[in-house]
Amino acid sequence: MNLAKISSNGQITVPVEIRRLLGLKSGDKILFFQKQNGEIVVSNASAQAICKAQTAFSGVAEEMGAIMKMIFRHLWTKYGTERESYYAIC
Repeated sequence: MNLAKISSNGQITVPVEIRRLLGLKSGDKILFFQKQNGEIVVSNASAQAICKAQTAFSGVAEEMGAIMKMIFRHLWTKYGTERESYYAIC
């Protein structure tokens, strides 16, 4: 368990163990949110943003890869050029 004291300005110092666990460094922002049971959760705001972006873009790379393969196949069929030369361009 870690304890932090609130200053007269409402500021706290996040204990070093918690900063390490959350991967926080100077200048980072932390996110506070309340769960349905009333519990308050503290999170690294940058890590949350990255996770949301990863979730939003999941599957896009695979989809783009399939599209690129279709394009390469079409070009190879139309122009008879070896596929490897198309991959070298990308």
